[in-house]
This record gives sequence, C-alpha cells and structure tokens, in this order.
Amino acid sequence: MTQTILITGSASQLARCLALRAAPPPWRARYLARGELDIADASQVARVLDKAAPDCIINTAAHTAVDRAESEPVRAWRVNAEGVANLAGWCRRNEARLIHISTDFVFDGLSTVPYAPGAEEAPLGEYGASKLAGEREMYTLAPRRGAVLRASWLYSEFGDNFVKTMLRLMEARDEIAVVNDQIGCPTSAHTLAALIWRMAEGEPGQDLYHWNDGGAMSWFEFAREIRRQGLAAGLLRRETPIRAISSAQYPTTVARPAYSAMDRSEALAEYNMPATGWRDELNRVIRALARGPRLAASQGVNADAT
Repeated sequence: MTQTILITGSASQLARCLALRAAPPPWRARYLARGELDIADASQVARVLDKAAPDCIINTAAHTAVDRAESEPVRAWRVNAEGVANLAGWCRRNEARLIHISTDFVFDGLSTVPYAPGAEEAPLGEYGASKLAGEREMYTLAPRRGAVLRASWLYSEFGDNFVKTMLRLMEARDEIAVVNDQIGCPTSAHTLAALIWRMAEGEPGQDLYHWNDGGAMSWFEFAREIRRQGLAAGLLRRETPIRAISSAQYPTTVARPAYSAMDRSEALAEYNMPATGWRDELNRVIRALARGPRLAASQGVNADAT
C-alpha cells in the first residue's frame, strides 16, 4: 500500500538532492516550499498536514543563517525550535514518523576526537542553541517515531554553500583567505539524501545519528581540494592563491566550533551505508557544476532551507 512522505523546505539543497532519487517503496514523495508550509506557523502546519495526511515527514526546513541568528534570534527559534515542535506534535497525534535534520553547531568544539551521537551538547550561539532546542522538542513530542540526523558542512551543486562560494571567489579574486583553525567534516547533500531514504525505507531505529563523508580537515584544506578539482574540471582558469588565516582574522558575530568532526559509524552500520570518501563526493558535485551554469545561483543565504 502506497504511503505519503512529505518533505519540507523543497527549495533546500538537501530536498533537491532527495528529489533526484526515487522515493523507495512504499513511499510517494510530496515536496512543499515555505510558501506552501511555514513550519513556524502552527495553524498552517495543522491545516496543511491534516489535508496532506503524510505517514512520514522529512524536515529540511530551517533558519540556517548562523550570523543572522544572533541579530534575529526570535526568527531562528521560531523556525528551528517551535517549527519542529509543530511538526513533532502533529506526528505524535497522527502516529506519523518524523526525520529531522540538525547540525554540528550543537557542539562547542572543545573535543579532540569525533563527536559520537551521545556526546554532550554545548552550542556557542543562537543558531546552535535553537537547533538543539528543536531536537529536544522532537524527543519530547515524538520520541518513538522520530529520528534526528546531524550533518556538517553541507554542500551540493544546488543553492548556496562553501564549495560554490570558493569557486566563485577563486574566479573573481587574485587571492582568497580561508580559515585554517576550524576542523570539521564535509557532507555532500547527495549522500545525506541517500541515508535519509534508507532510514525512511527501514523500521525506526535509534533516535539520533551523525553523518558526513569521512575525513576531518580545516576549511583551508577543503578549499585547496576544491581548487584542485575545480581546475581539473575546467571550472577554474587559474590557480588562485589561497592564504591560511586564523578565526581571529575572520571576525564574525558568533563563534564557530573549532572542532566539529562527528562520528558516523552508527549510521554506517545500522543502515549498511557505503563508507563514502569526501574527495569522491566532492568530485561528484564538481562534475555536476561543470555540466551546468549553477555557479551563477543567488549569492544570498536561504534562511529557511538546510
């Protein structure tokens, strides 16, 4: 019997990568943009979900503008915490499943080894705090039918992300400067989408997983590999110098975790996921960019899509 799986935030890069894959049986996928479903609007959530009657929801909608969350915390918390509570509450009342996407920003970055799913959280700013609050809302309201999936440094050929920004800057400038003292793990939205579909296909397992494409590195090291692959694919015409700088030399309104690598071993084992390599996954996105004019996409931040 066919069942409906509803994906929020259809303009997000993750939702677009989910749409590239056929939903596994028995699911029929339906995608809703923010204009169709604002998860922060409790009455709209109830009205739209009652009509759509999904058996499972994948929530990719979020306020992801890390710096702007400091200046507009009310909006960040409405989407990242109250919005998740609205979805989870509906799922509890209607016995539906919920897969919610979260972030490495729930950690303070003081660890020296990859964070396991059960590691203690200590967010540094409003963005991480609001995302952690959303996780806890889900555990409270849909503890047996929900799962949180944390990812880090998400990128794809869609939307706005670090990979596309680096390629644009390398073409436009004679030199770029990239932070070399923040360590994390890149995650292709394609592999994250593959894991989500496997989670939807199987029975609910534990309630919290981490995912990335393996390999911990600095933003500077990631940028150098982007440059190497961009040159090889013909996306770059010259080898633009990249200068390593410290976080202190790149002032922002909120502190970032100095170390946010996450341990993906439980997701690998439980869902029999292939142990993807980050260079291979970057190459997949670089090749996709080389086939189409996506570098010209909007340079603004979509504050409501993961």
